[in-house]
Amino acid sequence: MSSSGRATPLSSSGRAATLRVAETTVKSHVTPVVAKLGVRDRVQAVVIVHRSGLAAGSR
Repeated sequence: MSSSGRATPLSSSGRAATLRVAETTVKSHVTPVVAKLGVRDRVQAVVIVHRSGLAAGSR
């Protein structure tokens, strides 16, 4: 998260570097979430999570 408390948008490779895991690990966790939500990409998944109030600071 940034100093403003908002999540910082990162690519899968950027997120992997931050978490110190392989990019394939990030993708293997994101893919089922996107599928479960029935959306076409992670941007749509983020919108749903934010609107639902599940994301920290989304209220």
